[in-house]
Amino acid sequence: MDEVLVIGEALVDIVHAPGRPPVEHPGGSPANVALGLARLGVGTRLLTRIGDDARGRSIVDHLRGSGVELAEGSITPDATSTATARLDAEGVASYDFALRWALSDIVVSSGTRAIHTGSIAATLSPGGEDVLRLVEENAGRAVISYDPNARPALMGSREAARERIERIVRAADVVKVSDEDLEWLTPGADPMQVIEAWRASGPALVVLTRGGEGAVGVTATGVVEVAAPKITVADTVGAGDSLMSGLLHGLDRAGLLHPATIGQLRTQPAENLVPLLAHAVKIAAYTCTQAGAQPPTLKELDAYRP
Repeated sequence: MDEVLVIGEALVDIVHAPGRPPVEHPGGSPANVALGLARLGVGTRLLTRIGDDARGRSIVDHLRGSGVELAEGSITPDATSTATARLDAEGVASYDFALRWALSDIVVSSGTRAIHTGSIAATLSPGGEDVLRLVEENAGRAVISYDPNARPALMGSREAARERIERIVRAADVVKVSDEDLEWLTPGADPMQVIEAWRASGPALVVLTRGGEGAVGVTATGVVEVAAPKITVADTVGAGDSLMSGLLHGLDRAGLLHPATIGQLRTQPAENLVPLLAHAVKIAAYTCTQAGAQPPTLKELDAYRP
């Protein structure tokens, strides 16, 4: 087992920043995670939906140039999806989407040790139903990781989205969720109570990200917190995705990104998570210093001193 299969949308981010002309970058939350993993040296395959057009070819070149393999059926005759990101004065993005999400037949190879999904891919019909089925069928056979990365404009009612999200959480081993996601999914609730309830429902590890305030990790043995470094932010596009890829890379380095070993997170002392979270937060910080979703390579990460 030596492959991570990422399933989800790849699209073009059309970024509007104050006082600057629009700029296009390849993006999409799961595609960004695949990119981050591949740049960190993890064998990664992406099952997605990319149009056979100029924007699609730019995404393919972007992904393959960093070592991401595309799964069969990922190139389609339809137009490539887009996300229009509008940045505020602090570089924080809000999004509008032009996207269709459907999947060809999904084949999970015997060499797949982990499956990651999230965001639009896990909730938007018709492809979302296929993703849910695949996650539940492969729970226990591969490490399942999940990032809800809520997009309210595309996820229907809050109640329906929360039901789907919590069903995937129960099947997952590793979950990453932002404080902004929880503000929408569970308005008025204590985020720490929510992630502890999620952890108790199935995952070995749940991580709450809090932007410039860092991240909190919860396992059965306790809670740990890691602060974010102080940086100059170019924009936050792809930062959460980079943190997710950093988590998976850290688990890989620790020998835990495997169905036979991921359960060790349930019994290890919680303080063992500190280096893992710090690694992931550093990767997210690096990405925030770049324009667009540009996670670091291992060489860039080693040289980065926030």
